[in-house]
Amino acid sequence: MSDLHTRMAARVGDLTAVVVARCAAEAPFYGALPRATLQGEVARSIAAVHALLLRALRDGGGGPMSPGDLTRLIEWSARRAEERVPLDAVITAYLIGAEVWWQTLTEVAEPGELAGAGGRLLACLHAALPAVVLAHQNAQEDLHSEDKRVRRALLGALLAGRPYEELADVARVSVAGEHEVVAFAFESDPPTRLVQSSLDAFTGIPVLMDHVSWIALLPGSADVPGLVARLEKDVGQSVRAAAARSSVPAAVPAAAQEAGRVLDLVRRLGRPPGCYRLDDVLLEHQIARPGDGLVRLAAKLDPLEEHPFLLETLRVFVERGLNRRRTASDLCVHRNTLDYRLQRVSTLTGLDLAVPAQARLIQAALVARDLAGPADHRGIAG
Repeated sequence: MSDLHTRMAARVGDLTAVVVARCAAEAPFYGALPRATLQGEVARSIAAVHALLLRALRDGGGGPMSPGDLTRLIEWSARRAEERVPLDAVITAYLIGAEVWWQTLTEVAEPGELAGAGGRLLACLHAALPAVVLAHQNAQEDLHSEDKRVRRALLGALLAGRPYEELADVARVSVAGEHEVVAFAFESDPPTRLVQSSLDAFTGIPVLMDHVSWIALLPGSADVPGLVARLEKDVGQSVRAAAARSSVPAAVPAAAQEAGRVLDLVRRLGRPPGCYRLDDVLLEHQIARPGDGLVRLAAKLDPLEEHPFLLETLRVFVERGLNRRRTASDLCVHRNTLDYRLQRVSTLTGLDLAVPAQARLIQAALVARDLAGPADHRGIAG
């Protein structure tokens, strides 16, 4: 055993205290830990690494670190990952420890001992850090996979109205209180990781999301329209979304069904991208209820089937709030031409757009036609 080893061994207790104090001061993760944890578990981990360095200093020749010591480092790194210690905090602790070790070497080593001791320290770092990083990353990937599995199971339980409390505890997710249940529709399937990252970044929390049905559970205070705008920017495509509020976890299934119905309605009606709620399509939702009424209502416009330009004129007229000036401008036609076309619509359908009740019926018939499809009701209304 060398004299340098003996001198360094006498300083290990002080070294550990210095490293713990610097980690708490320089690494936010460690700074947020309770004092008892720093002086207990953290100090013990640092002392164990110092013991490895002492053995390397004592053994001198051979490899920078024995296979057994390297195995112990890998095990500790995996354990730190399982305890949710960030990798950057782990690396910071190793570098602080190496710096403090080197400073102490310069204080206690004889001139002829310093170069060899410094070389041993660098060799240990060279062997340890890649193994530590790889072990930590592998453990984190396993944890993330398990976390995702538990979160998917939690969301599935909430959507199905099954018991969820135990899963919420395991996932470390609070689902009490209000939430927004949001259903998304994309132009084409985007990368699931990109969508998840966008939602997590916008809300600041890991969002529960089913990447098959594209249904997400967001905290009740979430800015859903803002989230949709952010999501469109991140995924590079337009997004339609439907949101429904859930006041308690037991209401999540009903909210999910409502959001799903609204999104289906918005897509069938060809509404533009954006965020919708039931109130935005309340009339359309009521009209869409299946039955003879929907079919008969859609059939009111059957006489226009062979006059697509009249049907398009009527659609623009309704979308512009029955405003003739705006309709003529959008269609790039003279007001007299518009008046003639609208008169033809009234003649063919038997519904007078100048009569408020009949104008409302025509508006509803357009919605019914979009929902039922012109080929679905032809010849059925009788």
